[in-house]
Amino acid sequence: MTAGYFALDTNKIGWDILDVPEINGKLPLKTCKVDDKTGVAIWKIKYPAGYTTISHWHSCSHGIYVLDGILRTHAGEYGPGTFVWFPEGMVQSHGATETDDVTFLFITNKPFDIHFTHLEGQPASS
Repeated sequence: MTAGYFALDTNKIGWDILDVPEINGKLPLKTCKVDDKTGVAIWKIKYPAGYTTISHWHSCSHGIYVLDGILRTHAGEYGPGTFVWFPEGMVQSHGATETDDVTFLFITNKPFDIHFTHLEGQPASS
């Protein structure tokens, strides 16, 4: 059965620009899949050299699979082939190194949201 099946070559589609006004950020992004029923989302994202998504948290858990470059997080640095998991409600930061872009798959377990601690404070469970 192939209902709902699809394949997407992200190398053949252009980058959209995700505006993040809370931190004056603009991020290249390619939507791979957002499931209408579950809210699970998969995006290919590129952080430009020097970019960091500052202290924030999500109501969803999410994973980052590094494709190219080095992902810098609050807990360390991770290269290509590394998968990093962030549980829901975890205060975190992540970005690129000062010298190189990082490209990765961003995968959520339910609908995506973002809460910046400088605007909304800590999650209720903290």
